[in-house]
Amino acid sequence: MRKIVCFGPGPQFKGGISNYNTALATSLDVLPDTEVHIVSWTQQYPAIIPRDFIDRSSQKSLLEGTDIQVHYLTNYNLPGTWKKTVDLILELEADLVIFQWAIALQGLPMGWIARKLKKKSKAEILFDVHVLVQKEGSKLDTWFTRYGLKTVDTYIAHAYQTANELKAMFPNTSFSLNEDGKREVKGGKHIIKLYHPVYDLYKPDPDFNVAKEKEALELRENVFLFFGFIRKYKGLHNVIRAFKKVRETRDDVSLLIVGESFWKTLDQKKLGTRIKNFLFGIAKTLFLNKKDNEQNYRPLELVKELGLEEDCTIVNRFVANEEVNRYFQVSDCIVTYYLTATPSGVESLAYNFSLPVLATNVGHFPETIKEGFNGYLAEAENIDSMAEVMLKYIDHPIPSQQVDEAAQHMSWKNYAKAILAPFENKVLRT
Repeated sequence: MRKIVCFGPGPQFKGGISNYNTALATSLDVLPDTEVHIVSWTQQYPAIIPRDFIDRSSQKSLLEGTDIQVHYLTNYNLPGTWKKTVDLILELEADLVIFQWAIALQGLPMGWIARKLKKKSKAEILFDVHVLVQKEGSKLDTWFTRYGLKTVDTYIAHAYQTANELKAMFPNTSFSLNEDGKREVKGGKHIIKLYHPVYDLYKPDPDFNVAKEKEALELRENVFLFFGFIRKYKGLHNVIRAFKKVRETRDDVSLLIVGESFWKTLDQKKLGTRIKNFLFGIAKTLFLNKKDNEQNYRPLELVKELGLEEDCTIVNRFVANEEVNRYFQVSDCIVTYYLTATPSGVESLAYNFSLPVLATNVGHFPETIKEGFNGYLAEAENIDSMAEVMLKYIDHPIPSQQVDEAAQHMSWKNYAKAILAPFENKVLRT
């Protein structure tokens, strides 16, 4: 029996890393002779961060029909729970522990836990690295990242850019790099270059009435979708400006914006929120390299400023699991005009609904988007180029069959197979 622990946010949390950790666990759970546990945070970040990270909307469990056990245990702010996390994983006798790494700030508890497991357990320690170089750079990021990742046996990188960043982070370390999951080099570390698998947590509804739902959402014939948390690096301000240019030439287009404003999840009038905002502001001033405060990012105001109120439908809230299909099934393509990019859960969601992706030519997008086959690429920070790509998609739509074909190799089955490659012929605990 292969015993696997997926460490990261459990399904009660919002966001892509929670979805990812849940999807990974379910993909491993369906394999024979595998016992899977999710060991989750109860609090992922310092208590001063003014944001609600819990999914309070979804009624449907993404673990329905599985044998996965979830253990909500690890509190960033309580080091005693870090030790309890180690003790639990040792008690479970895990053969493989997969950590989800996306933010340097978590390097302190995750690095501490990984070190203890390395000393006391025979389990392979694997870090699934979503983001290495942080989108909002902190003066402490390098230290946190080095501490968090130094003792790791194996890394998964979803883009060659991330693999190169890992090599640069540890220049005196010998790395092997492959795409099949083999860990054959002795005395070094391993990087498995994979991809962000296509989500299958959210299923298209075969009885979905597109025309009826378009009417309910006041959408026109051609619908461009922006989906996910509203954060500056995702470039919604550029999407709206590019759409304005498209709207000036066509009257059959709509922009559907669906997502929660990242920093507006708490009641701003409450004393506790005001205290958190104050303390967090001081911390950002001291440690962030950038002076720009993302908490002041309000791209939705552009809709009114540019006179697009009748052309945009805005769902400015967190979307429950059971609602996700609605917005993808009424849309024709998804727009990801990011300023910087690491492999995107939103892109993966789009492929699950056979939607082409319009993206900027940054980060991993040139690795996953084949021009004119499963999407189109625009020049970053070039509004004219972005508008041209949107118009190109209307004039030259991409068949869903091509999107499905491009996504075939990005399955969770292949991903799980690479992760478990060393265990295929290994006698494990029974």
